[in-house]
Amino acid sequence: MKIINLFFILYLILNTSTSFANNIEFESWLKNFKLYALKKGISQKTLDVVLEDASYLPKVIEYDRFQPEFYEDTITYISKRASNKKLNKGINLYNKNKKLINQVDEEFNVEKELLIALMGIETNYGKYLGKMDIISSLATLSYDKRRSVFFTNELITILKLIDNNIVNHNILYGSWAGAFGNFQFMPSTIEKYAVDYDNNNKIELKSLKDSFASAANYMKLIGWKKYSPCFVSIDLKENIPIKFLNTSAKKIKNKKKLKYFKKYIKNNINIDENLYSAIVTPDKDIVDDASNFSPAYIVFDNYELILKWNRSLRFALAVCTLKDKLKNEL
Repeated sequence: MKIINLFFILYLILNTSTSFANNIEFESWLKNFKLYALKKGISQKTLDVVLEDASYLPKVIEYDRFQPEFYEDTITYISKRASNKKLNKGINLYNKNKKLINQVDEEFNVEKELLIALMGIETNYGKYLGKMDIISSLATLSYDKRRSVFFTNELITILKLIDNNIVNHNILYGSWAGAFGNFQFMPSTIEKYAVDYDNNNKIELKSLKDSFASAANYMKLIGWKKYSPCFVSIDLKENIPIKFLNTSAKKIKNKKKLKYFKKYIKNNINIDENLYSAIVTPDKDIVDDASNFSPAYIVFDNYELILKWNRSLRFALAVCTLKDKLKNEL
């Protein structure tokens, strides 16, 4: 027992020392970052106001190192995020906001079922927007060396949006990674795709109007094809060459027309066989002793577009699953 207590005390001492060192180094980094931001055109006023209380958040680093979508098996991941409970909440959201949601669907030519599914899986329809201070989160990840360049750019972008009075910095609380609002937009996504749909000269991504229109605008501009298929669950024959099995979301490789893959698939698929497709087997790289061939999915162009939203094979499958469930109900 004494040995255990000793190890615990040593752990606390080392952890406290590391946190203290990080806080000191972070303050030094922050001073240098402010000089860099000035050169990038951010006003001194914005830096003084917005970065005044920016702090190093150790929890953000913990979350960055452990993300559950990389560890849960696909069936579990999808069943949690596209459950009947989630479906019913989506139906209720639609019934309460039919006029707005139908209007956005028609104006941007992006089906309402996709938008509702994205919101449902990202934030449980606005219930879990995140409580982290986005400025401190982005600053922490910018300071951290693992993805410093990416998060430095995101931090500069959100400061520009604040500087230009497009975003109100007082409401910037969201995910540990700096994502914000009902659809969890990163700053660069806000800059490129967000819409002031209610014309009040502010982008308010916690409001249904701006957030739904912004999500629709994003999907429209990256090439979403309304009512085109996303994926089909399949049973593979074991004679399929391994090179055709995509296990990573970084880049979908070896795409072919559906008619080419039919010889490797046990199921009958009633979809245009001239559509370009690929095969994903998401569990292979994340689940111990996972089969090379199961679970397997044939995916199409729309599926790859959802990967641009979130680089996770399982996330895209969950969104499309919930979208299809909603389509049968709305």
